[in-house]
Amino acid sequence: MKVCLVGSSGGHLTHLYMLKPFWENKERFWVTFDKPDAQSLLANEKMYPCYYPTNRSLKGLIKNTVIAWKVLRKEKPDVLISSGAAVAVPFFYLGKLFGAKLIYIEVFDRIDASTLSGKMVYPIVDKFIVEWEEMKKIYPKAVNLGSIF
Repeated sequence: MKVCLVGSSGGHLTHLYMLKPFWENKERFWVTFDKPDAQSLLANEKMYPCYYPTNRSLKGLIKNTVIAWKVLRKEKPDVLISSGAAVAVPFFYLGKLFGAKLIYIEVFDRIDASTLSGKMVYPIVDKFIVEWEEMKKIYPKAVNLGSIF
């Protein structure tokens, strides 16, 4: 199984890195911002840089859609996992077209309100994970696995 872990640097990347017991023995690659925290954390990992800033940016969406097309065609992952943010959206929609399974983890700090990225990918994901039971009111098909932290 080949896994693509895609997300913004900072907290989103930390969130994905904490899934290490799941991904450490799998073929994998990362898509994140080319920033010092990502470079340090992923020093020995295969990483593709994506465009930033992405927050509510049409330019960012277009650029990351082009990057997603190129990376997904080359790597052909079986599974895409993300905890956001905006960079996940083009990767998930194109990943779905390429037949990958999609797993989205809504971020820990959201207890009773959705994120924009979460709302955008919720209709197409294979598994939507929340970390608080209250979030199932917002995402009825979600699975609450509790805190990753």
